[in-house]
Amino acid sequence: MDLSTNYLGLNLKNPIVVGSCSLTYSLSEIKKLEKYGAAAVVLKSIFEEEILKDTESQLHEAEKNSFIYNRYSETLDYIDMHIKEERLNNYIQLIKNAKKEVLIPIIASINCISSAEWTSFAKRIEEAGADALELNISLNPTDLEIRDFESTIKKIIQRVLAQVSIPVAVKINNSFTHMARTILDLSKTGIAGLVLFNRAYSPDIDINTLEAVQGRSFSSPNAYVEPLRWIALLSDKVNCSIAASSGIHTSEVIIKQILAGADLVQIVSVLYEQGIEHIQVLLNEIEKWMEEKGFSSLQQFKGKASSKNAGNPAIFERIQFMKHFAEIN
Repeated sequence: MDLSTNYLGLNLKNPIVVGSCSLTYSLSEIKKLEKYGAAAVVLKSIFEEEILKDTESQLHEAEKNSFIYNRYSETLDYIDMHIKEERLNNYIQLIKNAKKEVLIPIIASINCISSAEWTSFAKRIEEAGADALELNISLNPTDLEIRDFESTIKKIIQRVLAQVSIPVAVKINNSFTHMARTILDLSKTGIAGLVLFNRAYSPDIDINTLEAVQGRSFSSPNAYVEPLRWIALLSDKVNCSIAASSGIHTSEVIIKQILAGADLVQIVSVLYEQGIEHIQVLLNEIEKWMEEKGFSSLQQFKGKASSKNAGNPAIFERIQFMKHFAEIN
């Protein structure tokens, strides 16, 4: 079976990419992911605010020694730059090492919230040999201030594209008011791909301790329906590649996303629950389904159930639930 697909202009051997996570932050793990069939990996994100927070913490400690350091000291500037460089250099080295040891594409990832100074780091990612860059843009939907999130994202994209020539993908959340318009607009900014969707952190409440606690760490198996809907609606309209993310736990769901029009899926949670070797299980099950349906390549069924090709496109377009047993006079 030909499971190959094209994503961001990269020819991939199958539609399963391992998304940004701790499994992709180790060269030994990346090699295992390749061994068991991953078509590409998205390196664990380096966080814009993580770099800044770490620097601020170290500077605060240094400033306690007022005999050596003061607010006019050039040493503080050195500490600031050194801490940032050390963290960034480690990331660059991971890219270089991975490119030497594996054949699958290496997609770097930056989790960002602004178009600040970090954008120049994108050039170093390209120079290190990364095949592409994914911008995991995490704008907080709980922010009570009036902000133009779409404008912020476009500004980030504009500054990064000015730095690099490698393909750039953007991973967004599902909190936009006019999702369809936002997705279409972003696809026309010059990016090579969109990833739907970024999974937001979910808190919970412990009714025994009456305290707020961390919610479910892994994605819910039914979370796939959100990206499925928007991919089915817009896969034939966007000007770039499109990937499904969140809730991708089974081969059945992977097939559904391809039928909706996705170029590929990103998986993470299922690998923590089932193990890295489960990638091969998923691939085998996809091939078995293709054989049963008479397909010899992925492209033969990609988009067959999209809104454009669906017999009843209203299934994807309706936004209010109508009960099956509602009395209609």
